[in-house]
Amino acid sequence: MLTTEQVVRAVADFVAEEPNREYKIIVGSDSEKRPADKADFVTAIVVHRVGRGGRYFWRHLGAGNIHTLRDRMWQEVLFSIELSKELVTLLKEAKLDKCAFEVHVDVGENGATRTMIQELVGAVRANNFEARTKPDSFAASKVADRHV
Repeated sequence: MLTTEQVVRAVADFVAEEPNREYKIIVGSDSEKRPADKADFVTAIVVHRVGRGGRYFWRHLGAGNIHTLRDRMWQEVLFSIELSKELVTLLKEAKLDKCAFEVHVDVGENGATRTMIQELVGAVRANNFEARTKPDSFAASKVADRHV
């Protein structure tokens, strides 16, 4: 398992391969409910070399006291924001702050989460991050979802 610092080093190495390209760093989380008010969470870090593929990293966390879908969605967003704040600091130290940064939220206009869009996107924006929702939130709804 890589530390956040090791992930940033791997991102720096990836960017150094083609430094004149445009890059986006994208963070998104997904979860799955478990018995006894527990849930499994996966947070993905996607490094998108725009027009030329990318790389991703993920981490798995468990959590308790997750009673409702709203609790799970909020925890997903909080995990993404927390990791994003840490990444921004480390990316700046690694001189990678020119990369665009997004947080992907696993909510959309269809389904049970549609009523939470404004509040969850608002939380992301309140922390000075660009937010994307379904169908554009692939880091959460596709990448992290693969590993839950």
